[in-house]
Amino acid sequence: MAWRFALMTDPAASDDDRTDFSTTFTEVDPSAPALTVGELSTQRGDGIFESIGVVDGHAQEVEAHLERLAHSAHLCDLPEPHIAQWREAIARAAARCGDGEAVIKLILSRGVEHGPAPTAWVTAATAGDFTAARTHGIRVVTLDRGYDIGVPARAPWLLLGAKTLSYAVNMAAIREAKRRGADDAVFVSSDGFVLEAPTASLILRRGDTFVTPAPNGGILHGTTQLSLFEHLALQGFATAYETIPATDLVAADAAWLVSSVRLAAPIVAVDGQELPHDAAFTASMNAYLRSPRD
Repeated sequence: MAWRFALMTDPAASDDDRTDFSTTFTEVDPSAPALTVGELSTQRGDGIFESIGVVDGHAQEVEAHLERLAHSAHLCDLPEPHIAQWREAIARAAARCGDGEAVIKLILSRGVEHGPAPTAWVTAATAGDFTAARTHGIRVVTLDRGYDIGVPARAPWLLLGAKTLSYAVNMAAIREAKRRGADDAVFVSSDGFVLEAPTASLILRRGDTFVTPAPNGGILHGTTQLSLFEHLALQGFATAYETIPATDLVAADAAWLVSSVRLAAPIVAVDGQELPHDAAFTASMNAYLRSPRD
């Protein structure tokens, strides 16, 4: 990943009435050290983040990402982010992204134990080339997430609906998928319902209806999925949130993993079983996702 920009931020209180937060930002060399060794984001993964897709200098779905950042902060007992301050930081990062596709990351950490807290920073980097995934599709395997669909309601301290920095399990799942000859994974609850991918939301097509797993089983509500559902509804398609049995995945007319940076990647096989792939429809989805969206 080619880093283009890094900005350390002194987080403002949510009721700060300033209109200009430039004095709270410090641009740093993205290749140089910037965090202390006691930083809890690296010590414990104790923090939250967002990844925002950028196309030709335009940051996509900024408001939806900021809403989700605030939601994650609430779940993790972190101070409420000052939305205007983060919005200003995003604008600075987007201005440094140039042409093509990039990714802006927002990070809010609990800070240093017994020290200044919280800490926050924003980075911008060139996005990877996802042309092959978008056009030729991806093969996925289903992996047991290890808990039933009711666990998030019974144990909210597991933070299953927050976008935390603790991504070791997510990355391990992708490595396991590759060991099995696939490109990605879809998590399944222990009682047999599809959830989400390690870094993406799942959308299934049944005729003219598009469905996604209901965000009540510890699923991170995807900003890209929300945007696509709005777009599909305007095209006359029905959309729905459902508790979806894992068996429905291979019975779908089509399926995609969608995320802010990779965008819509059609699933062409599940656990070795081929799945239909509508290349033209996928191209139209990605054309929409690459268009400027606020």
